[in-house]
Amino acid sequence: MLDGHFVLSSGLHSPAYVQCAKLLSFPNKSNKFTKSLAIKIKKFKNIDLILSPAMGGIVIGYEIGRVLKKETIFCERVDGNFKLRRGFNIKKKSRVLIIEDVITTGKSSLECAKLIKKSGAILLGFACLIDRSNKQSLKIKGKKIVSQVKLIIPTFKEKDVPFTLKKIPITKPGSRFLK
Repeated sequence: MLDGHFVLSSGLHSPAYVQCAKLLSFPNKSNKFTKSLAIKIKKFKNIDLILSPAMGGIVIGYEIGRVLKKETIFCERVDGNFKLRRGFNIKKKSRVLIIEDVITTGKSSLECAKLIKKSGAILLGFACLIDRSNKQSLKIKGKKIVSQVKLIIPTFKEKDVPFTLKKIPITKPGSRFLK
């Protein structure tokens, strides 16, 4: 957990940022989190495929796929939109679970869901290490988020950023706008 003034990939401002990459950079330590999340994910029956958004979701998606012995692919941004590349595809009628590192607004998850729908596949639901949605997106497209940890961390639209937060230099830690 990082403290400061962050502009999240959603455009929201926050006094804290959950950097799952730091946890996932230690496989022996993060293994406990991924195995525990995999147990929670088993409630989704007959998963055919795991889809994760690049960048943050790739490692956690891969680790969950390894534990559950499921094919795992990722989508990545091309000209601002998620696309399947690298020979990845989603088969029609396959049952797909979206896995992310952190869900705040659910924007990336919804973009992944569009790829699933376009492929004619079935969206099973969403899973993540950290759910910090603050009930803003607890039911994305009618599907509940399964998470390892739920954190209540305030977020603010730019016009509502408190003065105390405005005094801190802004950091943009996400990968959505990387060129």
